[in-house]
Amino acid sequence: MVAAMQYRPTAAELLTALADLLDDVLLPALPPALQHQARVGANIARILEREQQLGPGAAERERAALAVAAGVEDPAQLAALLRSGGTEDLEAAAWSALVAVSRDDLAIAKPGYDGWEGR
Repeated sequence: MVAAMQYRPTAAELLTALADLLDDVLLPALPPALQHQARVGANIARILEREQQLGPGAAERERAALAVAAGVEDPAQLAALLRSGGTEDLEAAAWSALVAVSRDDLAIAKPGYDGWEGR
């Protein structure tokens, strides 16, 4: 198997550099009225960076969780099964799948919140 050649820097590395530039260089140099926009831009770049790094694995885990929950590949199929009055086992499996998918989404959008256990 031949490994695919990747151009350097990667998209994730470029997004990290952009976020660092906004946070570390531009933010301190901007007037207070513009600092919020720089923070927002840096946060967007970091979310996109995590999406590049974590997104493919999260999508694969979602497909696997749905397959385990109901033997389906499409979230719409699972929703239809649940609406039609799925069994308690299906509901429990679907709940576990949805929690796992939500944790993966939070790891990308808001790291640290993906570990919350709640009550």
